[in-house]
Amino acid sequence: QVQLVESGGGLVQPGGSLKLSCAASGSILSINAMGWYRQAPGSQRELVAMLTSDGVTNYADSVKGRFTFSRAAVRNTVYLQMNSLKPEDTAVYYCNAEIQDISQANYANYWGKGTLVTVSS
Repeated sequence: QVQLVESGGGLVQPGGSLKLSCAASGSILSINAMGWYRQAPGSQRELVAMLTSDGVTNYADSVKGRFTFSRAAVRNTVYLQMNSLKPEDTAVYYCNAEIQDISQANYANYWGKGTLVTVSS
């Protein structure tokens, strides 16, 4: 069974930094795309950064220049370096991936359980 597990959330002051990690595990044959979404209280879930199947990383306009997506050499792990954090970045951050399980013919969409990031003084 495929799982995505996030870590690295917490409380940080405005202007501070955090680095989130997401590790995919289980019966993985292939990963097509992998990235991050977030959901603030009372808001819809939104894309933060996503590495697509063609190798392009897309960022939300609100995080460009402040957040950096990266992928480990062990390609089942991705990171989100978040700098110059603002109170409006407060949200639950979810890892998302399109993964082909070894027992499946097609890719399926998987979500982690999320990690809370709170930006407050």
